[in-house]
Amino acid sequence: MRGIVLAGGNGTRLLPLTLVGSKHLAPVYDKPMVYYPLSVLMLAGINEVLIITRPAEIGLFRRLFGSGSRLGMRIDYAAQEEPRGIADAFRVGADHIRGEDCALVLGDNLFHGAELPAVLRRTTQGLRGCVLFGQQVADPQRFGVAEVDARGGLLSVEEKPEHPRSSLAIPGLYFFDGAVTDIAQGLRPSARGELEITDVLRAYLTEGRADLVRLGSDVTWLDAGTHESLLDAGLFVRDVQRHQGTRLGCVEEVALHMGFISADVCYELGAAMGDSSYGRYVMASARAYLQSRAPATFPEE
Repeated sequence: MRGIVLAGGNGTRLLPLTLVGSKHLAPVYDKPMVYYPLSVLMLAGINEVLIITRPAEIGLFRRLFGSGSRLGMRIDYAAQEEPRGIADAFRVGADHIRGEDCALVLGDNLFHGAELPAVLRRTTQGLRGCVLFGQQVADPQRFGVAEVDARGGLLSVEEKPEHPRSSLAIPGLYFFDGAVTDIAQGLRPSARGELEITDVLRAYLTEGRADLVRLGSDVTWLDAGTHESLLDAGLFVRDVQRHQGTRLGCVEEVALHMGFISADVCYELGAAMGDSSYGRYVMASARAYLQSRAPATFPEE
């Protein structure tokens, strides 16, 4: 399965912050925003990822992740010349997907929860068309909205409706089979001038191949696309890390636990970050991982 992180757009809701660069590189507490959606794809077992961003910022993302080899991954980059909607990612990323199953995550969405990895694994294993997720929110008119029947079957999807049919918002994480590129090629821009992801979802729904998975209260979903929500996301990450002693979106640790890299490589990645608290955490994670399987070989700090 291939992954796409959509990190394009002009970030106008975050002006003037985004005058100097991509919002997806803005800090969410102790790491760039893009670490969080990338780690979600990694938790799904995906190690081939395309990052789509604005042409001027490809170099910045490449500086951050390189080829992805240090994480045991392959990370490629593509330019979205101008914002054309979420579904445009499947046109830009067609050569990356190459007819295979794929997952798309928006670069300003954060997900966290103990059950999340299991949910992602079940989704990748049982994919029969497309899978979208749903979570209850207080303000569904701000999001894509899903309508379901009494059994939880998907009935309809709407993009930011003025009068939502439910309070079930659709987060920015989607799984599709290889037909998604052909569907995206046949789309026409909406009244907003964008290629809408809801139109892609409707195409699968019409074929009877769209499933909705509810995210329970144990999974937190945050959209960090405004000043207020960016601050909320940072505070959430800080509080979870402070109280649980684990770091959200730590791509080095996720790569280790997913088997993309060894404990030795993980330790070296942490050591390369000098005396930062993040680097020390990565080293400690590698040490703890190895100690759970064999006697420690790393020097004590």
